[in-house]
Amino acid sequence: MKKLFTIGAMVLSLFAVAQNNEAKMNAFVSSLMSKMTLDEKIGQLNLVTPGGGVATGAVVSTDVEGKIKAGKVGGLFGVIGVDKIRQAQELAVTGSHLKIPLIFGSDVIHGYKTTFPIPLGLSCSWDIPMIERSARVAATEASADGLCWVFSPMVDIARDPRWGRVAEGAGEDPYLGSQISAAMIRGYQGTNLAADNTVMACVKHFALYGAAEGGRDYNTVDMSRIKMYEYYLPPYKAAVDAGVGSVMSSFNEIDGIPATGNKWLLTDLLRRQWGFKGFVVSDYTSVSEMIDHGMGDLQTVSALALNAGLDMDMVAEGFLNTTKKSLPEKKVTQAQIDAACRRILEAKYKLGLFDDPYRYCNPQRAAKEVLSADKRAAAREFGVHSTVLLKNSNQTLPLKKSGTIALIGPLANNKSNMLGTWAVSGDAQLSVPVLDGMKAVGGSGVNIVYAKGANVTDDPELAKRANVFGERVDVGPGTPEQLLSEAVATATKADVIVAVVGEASEFTGEASSRTDLSLPQSQRRLLDELAKTGKPLVVVLMSGRPLTIEHESSLATSLLQVWFEGHEAGNAIADVLFGAYNPSGKLSMSWPRNVGQIPVYYNHKNTGRPQDDTKPGQKFRSNYLDVANTPLYAFGYGLSYTSFSYSPVQLSKNTMRASEKITATVTVTNSGNYDGEEVVQLYIRDMVGSVTRPVKELKGFQKIRLRKGESRQVSFTIDDEMLKFWNSDLKHVSEPGAFKVFIGGSSDNVQEANFTLMK
Repeated sequence: MKKLFTIGAMVLSLFAVAQNNEAKMNAFVSSLMSKMTLDEKIGQLNLVTPGGGVATGAVVSTDVEGKIKAGKVGGLFGVIGVDKIRQAQELAVTGSHLKIPLIFGSDVIHGYKTTFPIPLGLSCSWDIPMIERSARVAATEASADGLCWVFSPMVDIARDPRWGRVAEGAGEDPYLGSQISAAMIRGYQGTNLAADNTVMACVKHFALYGAAEGGRDYNTVDMSRIKMYEYYLPPYKAAVDAGVGSVMSSFNEIDGIPATGNKWLLTDLLRRQWGFKGFVVSDYTSVSEMIDHGMGDLQTVSALALNAGLDMDMVAEGFLNTTKKSLPEKKVTQAQIDAACRRILEAKYKLGLFDDPYRYCNPQRAAKEVLSADKRAAAREFGVHSTVLLKNSNQTLPLKKSGTIALIGPLANNKSNMLGTWAVSGDAQLSVPVLDGMKAVGGSGVNIVYAKGANVTDDPELAKRANVFGERVDVGPGTPEQLLSEAVATATKADVIVAVVGEASEFTGEASSRTDLSLPQSQRRLLDELAKTGKPLVVVLMSGRPLTIEHESSLATSLLQVWFEGHEAGNAIADVLFGAYNPSGKLSMSWPRNVGQIPVYYNHKNTGRPQDDTKPGQKFRSNYLDVANTPLYAFGYGLSYTSFSYSPVQLSKNTMRASEKITATVTVTNSGNYDGEEVVQLYIRDMVGSVTRPVKELKGFQKIRLRKGESRQVSFTIDDEMLKFWNSDLKHVSEPGAFKVFIGGSSDNVQEANFTLMK
């Protein structure tokens, strides 16, 4: 009892401290706002980029220095480095009337200057503590270099790999996506935003951006409210619940109104239903882009955005140039301007910028933290954990550190593509190519012979588009025929072939949608010829999305999906190939057999005429004439160098009431020859509902490590909250009836049991 009183007293004490801190902040901000002119208040709503730094959009702000001195800028992004950030901050705190500091942001998507695996790759680790640590490491490095605000995490659920920005997210599942979303917020923001090694996170893109029609970037999104609440909104809600400081609106429309001007989204849902207290920033020029959506001129769309609940205008400067005119015309109110201004000032207060505008501008910290050895070591660790083994016939992997290995492919000795898309602050030339990693990890006992074999693509137009941020697709030396001939000759000298193929890094990311998800013809031809040699063929595949590789998968003896692993790519890939790390990654997004299957995802619903997958090709069933319904590689799938077996599922009881719980247990055994890690996955199906339910839904997972021969019981607690869904009245409810429990190593390889939820 004494312990309970002590805990209660601590909680009350922390609550009192929080209330006191909020009261101090409110008093400070109110006092400051009482001194501000209308122009200065509107100025806080203006986020600009001066150009000449990091390119993240097509428009660059003008006369940034003059606007800062005039109090017409609230924040800057695209400025990198302590010296430049300090210089800009000095303009604000010494040159402007009220000396209000600027907030400095940047796209820190997968690491800062030390680049980690792309987020889609990190999500395949299913290692939530590690993912949180990746954000913590990135925050430490970014804040040491002057930044205090990051435009991350990107939590958009995506079921269509044609959309290039799947590379930036966590895949197709709302439960896994929510776990990762919250972890990233904790990692970035820590427990004290005013600390000089934390940053304010900005969850994006709110909302539904990942469901763009046809997988075409910036395109229309149209879906039911049930689909929103059930599948697409949970990761954003998880970020809000984790205390995210800011939210970025998305480019797409929702219910016919662009997100940036959508009051239901930004006010009714985000603030009133979810209780979000931070500020909302637009995406890059998404305010002015509402003109092309057909919502009116700049003044009209800017007023629409402010009325909707948008606080900060990124680059469009619609707030700066039209709000003062809209106020007397009663298109906006003073209260709306004040509310937006207050939220931005509160963010700066929480970051400690009013106490010390130069809190994040310590050159000594920058010298110590940026691109430091521990950051590189972390990148390598994150890389090996992100790797997914898709195939391993004849136990070809891990490779022996002896004999001759032919390392072939356009991405085998290539620094330019190792970082992946949206590594805006990373220097690709500091990356480790696969050839260097193989030599370093393989050691002197193995002979590695190299040939390029093919260009990433021989299509000059595709190459031109991929090279928009620098050369990602290089051509030659030699003709395609000469490259291929050299590769085959090199392969014949080897005991095993390792072919490193895939996308160029800028084949994915923003404005990089594709309708053809196959490997370029140059690389398909290379793999065909290498397979004809009869040598064991290990395919190392780099991409920022699931690809259509059914034929290539059939050619490969082993297939290793490595995504884009960042600065330590070569070392991390070599660690996995040579067995220094046993791959444990599991896919967070289903891989289609061909583009015609898209969208294909595990948590689909049955039709009234479902296809029995054990009896393909039945007439008058929901299927295709030319391909199976099932994906090539399912959500949650991933092999290991060892093997894991699962016992039948044991339930603690077969019925439960809403106030009760059931424990589901399996015994997992490492039945192979290597120590390894396994992601044990729990899925549940509601067999009968007032609205149709998916065939299964991920509801939990545990990543465990087992020595060879070791067995362990893994248990999951099932409660009523797991059984809830959004009904047609948008109420989150559970309903009595029959349920199935599935536990296994992937969504398509599970043991199952049954229970009933009683009234």
